[in-house]
Amino acid sequence: MKLKALIMLFLMGSVSLMAQKSYQLQSPDKKLQVVVTVGDDIRFSLTHDGTEVLAASPISMTLQDGSVLGANSKVSKVLKAAVDKTIPSPFYKKTEIEDTYNEMTFAFRGNYGLVFRLYNDGMAYRFTTKMKNDIIVVNEEAGYNFSSDHKTFAPYVNSQKATFEEQFMNSFEQPYVHEPITKLDSKRLMILPLLVELDGGKKLCITEADLEDYPGMFLNNLTDKPALKPVFAPYPKVKKQGGHNNLQMLVEEREGYIAKTKGTRAFPWRVFVVSEDDKQLADCDMVYRLASPCRVQDFSWIKPGKVAWDWWNDWNIYGVDFRAGINNETYKYYIDFASEHGIEYVILDEGWSVNLAADLMQVIPEINIQELVNYGKSKNVGIILWAGYHAFDRDMEKVVKHYSDMGVKGFKVDFMDRDDQEIIDFLYRGAETCARYKMMVDYHGICKPTGLQRTYPNVINYEGVHGLENMKWAANTYDMPLYDVTIPFVRMVAGPMDYTQGAMRNAIRKNYAPINTEPMSQGTRCHQLATYVIFESPLNMLCDNPSNYRREAECTEFIADIPTVWDKTVALDGKIGEYVAIARHHGDNWYVGALTNWDAREVELDLSFLGDGNYKMELFRDGINADRAARDYKKEIIPVPADRKVKVKMAPGGGWAAKIYR
Repeated sequence: MKLKALIMLFLMGSVSLMAQKSYQLQSPDKKLQVVVTVGDDIRFSLTHDGTEVLAASPISMTLQDGSVLGANSKVSKVLKAAVDKTIPSPFYKKTEIEDTYNEMTFAFRGNYGLVFRLYNDGMAYRFTTKMKNDIIVVNEEAGYNFSSDHKTFAPYVNSQKATFEEQFMNSFEQPYVHEPITKLDSKRLMILPLLVELDGGKKLCITEADLEDYPGMFLNNLTDKPALKPVFAPYPKVKKQGGHNNLQMLVEEREGYIAKTKGTRAFPWRVFVVSEDDKQLADCDMVYRLASPCRVQDFSWIKPGKVAWDWWNDWNIYGVDFRAGINNETYKYYIDFASEHGIEYVILDEGWSVNLAADLMQVIPEINIQELVNYGKSKNVGIILWAGYHAFDRDMEKVVKHYSDMGVKGFKVDFMDRDDQEIIDFLYRGAETCARYKMMVDYHGICKPTGLQRTYPNVINYEGVHGLENMKWAANTYDMPLYDVTIPFVRMVAGPMDYTQGAMRNAIRKNYAPINTEPMSQGTRCHQLATYVIFESPLNMLCDNPSNYRREAECTEFIADIPTVWDKTVALDGKIGEYVAIARHHGDNWYVGALTNWDAREVELDLSFLGDGNYKMELFRDGINADRAARDYKKEIIPVPADRKVKVKMAPGGGWAAKIYR
């Protein structure tokens, strides 16, 4: 009996093996190759020029009716296509994007499919369905497997709570741990993007794109093997108002599924960006390429720019003859400052509406918004209003119409702190509603971008970053310069970042302290200046107060002049966690920025992208004493060398920034 059983098991295994079939697809440059195996399950593996990126990894989707898309799949059709086109990209780091890829589309019996897309810089896949009625997705499964225990740059959720259910509520802003996959904390969720260090110096950055009508993806390692698996927040079932100033909706109970959605649709892209050199990650267009095309016919009214910001500096202006605070006199001072420097906007952050009311139609008596809008208009400065999530969502149409009619230019919406299907639907509703009333929207307190800024270009920025606001309270053990030279290779792969830089109080490592009302930055003054070139941010804050900026005329003039959207971007050099250098072009000028961690560093930048001709360079470099007094800098105007080689020397926590012109 035992021998017979063994023979039967061998035969069953042989039949299963014989039933499997493999399909291959290469990138246009033939370096990336995906192998998709269809049998009892669906698995894919990915290699880059002989280097394993992902070992065979199973993928599937479970529906509430019990069907599992990916189990015992029967292929009915496989189509391959090669695409080579360009995508216009307004309000981005370049005016157009090359969209060149090879695609393999599977149709399976059961009215579902899979699409694999290979670019030279990465791979993406997504499920598709063609079902008549709505479907309920219980879960989307995957095991992203590795043959080696690679090190990662992994950001955990910033919730320390015990269960995933409690961790789903978080602000999506957290520094990175640099640990092997198996050493990651299996009891904590990790947010995207997440980076894996492969063999030979190559990198894999995992994220997602075209996230619509579906929850965002977390990652987790649940085993002692080098593998990552996705986790999704189930749909909210019971909620109550609460959280920060009563402006959030807290989930008390969730459904047994992650999404209820249309039966005929394409699901979000699972994105795997692969780089041979770290600097390639600092100029990646994958998420923008994969996003749904623009749905706004006329976007001529969308005006990116800079914002004089109040909250970080705690309205702490000085040298005036009125009491500073949340009042019209203070905001007129901000407007005057913005007007003097060609800064396009002033934001009224939290405090202008009645606290705890969660009602944006209730304005405190010290604020007259129409008066500020009119005053700003006379100075060519627009007004943007901060809005807590629930206050904005509870009567969105009325609120948006009211303030649009008043002349307000947009909203900064904050404290969503979730990315379940309900919140993702809110992001799209907010974008569409604001677009109808010609209003921009900056989504703060939310997950990383997934391409919504292409679909609705009035979505002008996203947070999902551990930005400079944290310097108001972060312990002196926190390392901000390290984070600053990590995010260009990880978080920024997903898209723009509402990082909110521009501090005029700057501290060397041992001198930093968190001071909520008069905050400072870590690193040098030139580090702050360079972030305006390095970080993508179409709506970019000047976080310090106008009184401080007026004492720092050279630096203020320089950062006020830097554009926020670009014609071209060139990633010059960099190594994740160590340093980065990027050049960006707008109009007639180039801007170049470089950042380092707490290590003093000298790098040579190749400016050959300038081409022929004579150029001048207005540069800001760390002063000789910047390692002692972080605010020390030197401004120079010099000719660009004929050989186009420029040596950049940076102090610990330092930076370097330049404007290049004819």
